[in-house]
Amino acid sequence: MFEHILSVMIFLPLLVGVALLILPVSKNGVRILGLAVAVVVLVCGLKVYADYSGGGGLEFVEKLNWIEGLGISYHVGVDGISLFVLMAAAVLFPMVFMLFTAKSKAYYCNLLIALGAMVGAIAAADLVVFYIFWEIMLLPIFFIIGLYGGENRIAATIKITIYTIAGSLCMLAALVYVAVAHHTQTGVWSFEIARMASLELQGGFAVAAFVGMMLAFGIKIPLFPLHTWLPEAYTEAPYSTTFILSAIMAKIGVYGVIRLVVPVFEVEMARYAIILAYCGVIGLMYCGIAAIAQKDFKRMLAFSSASHMGIIALGIFCMNVQALTGTLFQIVAHATSTGILFLFLGILEERTETRHIDDLGGVAYKAPVFATFFAIAMLASCGLPGTSGFIGEFLIILGAVKFNMVIAVLAGTSVVIGVCYMLWLFQRVFFEEANSKTANFKDLSAYETLVFLPVIILILVMGIYPQPFIAKIEPAAQKHILQMATQDNPQLAERLDESGLLKLTND
Repeated sequence: MFEHILSVMIFLPLLVGVALLILPVSKNGVRILGLAVAVVVLVCGLKVYADYSGGGGLEFVEKLNWIEGLGISYHVGVDGISLFVLMAAAVLFPMVFMLFTAKSKAYYCNLLIALGAMVGAIAAADLVVFYIFWEIMLLPIFFIIGLYGGENRIAATIKITIYTIAGSLCMLAALVYVAVAHHTQTGVWSFEIARMASLELQGGFAVAAFVGMMLAFGIKIPLFPLHTWLPEAYTEAPYSTTFILSAIMAKIGVYGVIRLVVPVFEVEMARYAIILAYCGVIGLMYCGIAAIAQKDFKRMLAFSSASHMGIIALGIFCMNVQALTGTLFQIVAHATSTGILFLFLGILEERTETRHIDDLGGVAYKAPVFATFFAIAMLASCGLPGTSGFIGEFLIILGAVKFNMVIAVLAGTSVVIGVCYMLWLFQRVFFEEANSKTANFKDLSAYETLVFLPVIILILVMGIYPQPFIAKIEPAAQKHILQMATQDNPQLAERLDESGLLKLTND
């Protein structure tokens, strides 16, 4: 199994999810089988993480010719850029099956299909393979929100569908342009992502393709002003689906920019990086201010998630090793903090039958374990030193200082907005006087505590001792930045030390 470990992680949940849709299996049976598959994916993910050497190149590579005439192949692999996105999906997905029950077995089947497609998109080393899995992972989310969402689910589903289809069509056009440009310049058809970095793309078509790619990934992140689908979709989706959208799918949008846009369109990225960086900072500020005004707990967390994605996106556009390392680190930090806050909120609403902030209070006195876990995740989301959220944000802001001081100052001060609304929320919900809705609130059971405990420990370990995690990321980040820099300015190579990395990192 470990010889084709990535294929197992991709196709096991896909095939089991489709099979369970067809077979006459009970809802509980599907949930148990779904959990078993998610655990297998987790074990494989831990194996990949443990065996990854950290050299910066693709590992666990599997390649099989598919359409030879066009140079399309089933090509997958993992490097330091994709490793943490993969781990976020593998570690967090089992929690969905463990914590929440659904009305239909189809719900769990769609989750499995989404899991397989997400892993496929993360591991893809071929443009066509990436695009196929990118499209597949959107379909289950469409059905889950449309069938199992809240009262306004239809409007939310239509909105997210229009956005994602438009983005996907723009991406498809850009991929075709890149492949044709590769054939024109080399005489060979290929869709291998690594080869696209060597292309010389110039002119109006290159700019149009760059814009198309950025629209597709900017919608998924979401990057301001492409974020308007998010509040409705996050609010109307079931909690487990909101968790997946926030913790995993948004990160694949970030990953897509790093993997496909930055190395392929390095000239356009360098030209428009300042504009994109301002989009990230404006999104950070705007969504943070919008979060303060919310009375609905879930809607507030939706804007909070969008705000934090702004600083994660900013780390890409700064185009230096520190910022990119911070972005990759923050992907997991955000997934394990803001992501599980949605799960905590799901438990809170299930037991109080409300998510209106004014209707809550005194939860800390009734449920100290729940309050403690929530506080740790909340403080990590705020970027408190000693938690995972601090390391990533610090590295991103450090990289932003090297990129543009104005943007760095705006990003650094805007982070304070998140502290304001999170502490205000925590004080209102957990420490004000209990009422009829929270008077009988039950603390986490032993089972629920064990489900959340590993993630809470991970938040603290990543904050207190981040070096083992950074060591996995940094070589790939250095290689990524080095490749882009030397393509734009070959004289940079002469300024590097024997490792080819140190002076670039420090300049």
